[in-house]
Amino acid sequence: MRLTLLYGGLFFAAGSVLLWLTYLLTARALNQQFVVKLNKAVLPPGATDQTFPKTLIDDTPTGQAAQQLRTEVEQRAASVLDEMVRSSLVVMILIGIIAVVVGYLVADRALRPLDRVTETAQRLSESTLHERIALHGPQDEVKRLADTFDAMLDRLHRVFDAQRRFVADASHELRTPLTINRTILEVSLEEPTASADLKALARALLGTNARYERLIEGLLLLAQSEQELTVRKPVDLCQVVRTALEQISLEPRRRRVTVHEDPRQALAVGDPLFLERCVFNLLENAVKYNVSGGDVWVTVHQDDDAAVVTVENTGPVVPPYEVDELFEPFRRLQGERVRSARGAGLGLSIVRAITDAHGGTVTASARPEGGLVVALRLPR
Repeated sequence: MRLTLLYGGLFFAAGSVLLWLTYLLTARALNQQFVVKLNKAVLPPGATDQTFPKTLIDDTPTGQAAQQLRTEVEQRAASVLDEMVRSSLVVMILIGIIAVVVGYLVADRALRPLDRVTETAQRLSESTLHERIALHGPQDEVKRLADTFDAMLDRLHRVFDAQRRFVADASHELRTPLTINRTILEVSLEEPTASADLKALARALLGTNARYERLIEGLLLLAQSEQELTVRKPVDLCQVVRTALEQISLEPRRRRVTVHEDPRQALAVGDPLFLERCVFNLLENAVKYNVSGGDVWVTVHQDDDAAVVTVENTGPVVPPYEVDELFEPFRRLQGERVRSARGAGLGLSIVRAITDAHGGTVTASARPEGGLVVALRLPR
């Protein structure tokens, strides 16, 4: 619209200058072709304006007739100029309106590739860096911009792929020694001749080993969830929530927590295993970071454009300014950052990575009385 208004204003400015110049040139031409020649026609032979005053011409019958004719010619010339100006103004306005409409269509067509660049940039995330603009057309400024943007995406895609492969490879390599350590410690605990001090040390080392195993498992899942989805099929989030609740109920709890369910059918598209892990992490956090005798509310419903899973729990008061940081890797609340026995601090990071890979959003808000409300929205 700005380009249209700019070009339309320039068109009317140029048209006004052209109309003014045309008026001056036409007036000069009429004056030379009619008025000047008429004056010369009524002079006596051999006389000029300097040698034969016009007052003498006007005193004669012929001079009076010439004066009337000259006045009539001047009036008609002025009438022709006025008519030309009016007609030119009408034509300029009509052509200007047509030019504005055509200019809008041309500008819209010319800027359409930029819309593609913008839409692609808005859709991009770490899990969708495989998309490209792939603009076809002449090698103009817009085409060069799109090609430069695609080349930048290629470089970013390679960097993120290398990063994810490194995390996955490192996680796989670290699994083996930790598994061996766990096996040795479990065998030592079953040894009848082991002393009490040795068994206490083995239990402490086994707990430390388990925390590292959870950390590596979380890193591996985080690296996998940030990749492009290979499985996409309809998933009923109601069934996903029920499956996750069954898994949560099998885990031992040190505190009694009541789970309130309100699952309704809500269909989304994605990887069922990743979505199950996503909901499991939300429920696990809601149970793990709770208070004795606390509650967890799980609701599933479907809006016009999204399937929504909401997990709300009681628990310690969470400062609002720390809520967004909970989705960052290895982030906990101020009171939990030095206590790693509950987890590695990757639960909500994995939730956000899986949600981004599915094109959804996850938001959290602190409850005034303590705890969090986490809403997971996935495209229908």
